[in-house]
Amino acid sequence: MRENLTLTKLRQGEATIGCWLTIGSPVVAAIMSRCNFDWLVIDTEHGAVGYNEMLVCVHEILATETTPIVRVAWNDPTLIKRTLDSGAMGILVPMVMNAEEAKRAVGASKFPPKGVRSVGGFVAQLLHGDDYPNAANEQILVAVQIEHIDAVKRAKEICDVDGVDVVFVGPNDLAASMGLIGTPFRRNPEWQSAVQAVLEAAKEAGKVAGLQCGTVSEAKERLEQGFRFVAVSSDARLLHQNLCQVVTELKSK
Repeated sequence: MRENLTLTKLRQGEATIGCWLTIGSPVVAAIMSRCNFDWLVIDTEHGAVGYNEMLVCVHEILATETTPIVRVAWNDPTLIKRTLDSGAMGILVPMVMNAEEAKRAVGASKFPPKGVRSVGGFVAQLLHGDDYPNAANEQILVAVQIEHIDAVKRAKEICDVDGVDVVFVGPNDLAASMGLIGTPFRRNPEWQSAVQAVLEAAKEAGKVAGLQCGTVSEAKERLEQGFRFVAVSSDARLLHQNLCQVVTELKSK
């Protein structure tokens, strides 16, 4: 099986950077996977991405050294199984609230005896090699999202779950759970304290902490802070921002 370069870097203590794919276009996936990101998350929770689009985007990314990770719509073993059978090399599971839910995500991502993932996905084996059923448990990245203030309070127990590689802060839902929706929450001290609590829990457990950042400057700050799985914006937002900037500059007098 091919090496999961993102997992290798994380296990060596290195930081990694990535971006969100929400448009569902394999052409966009091909472009972005050639920009030297460590990983890309194909978002099937909130993105305009169906199963077939996800499948093709995974394959486009696999043509490069970038790691294809998929955010599933929910902590559902069927969704996780089908996603990994596509050849994805990582799973991001939203709204994990406690240790039991983290264990469920890990179990669905691992073949027996470490989990309950069903054996039989030919596409993943075709893409990754005949040793896939034996090697996948060590090469598939499992990330869970801590994105509710109640989950922050249980961050230690979530981080202690064996098989969780990354705990990833979902900033918007975390803010919403704290009554901060529609406010400049990234500057709110309570929100910042919650993010810091997840980072400290991850470090204590020897796990990697991740965060979705809105800007490059924020991403740099988070990397310096100790986050090692840092996302910057998304394909749709970056496209919109850059096109707006082009039009503004051309129309300015």
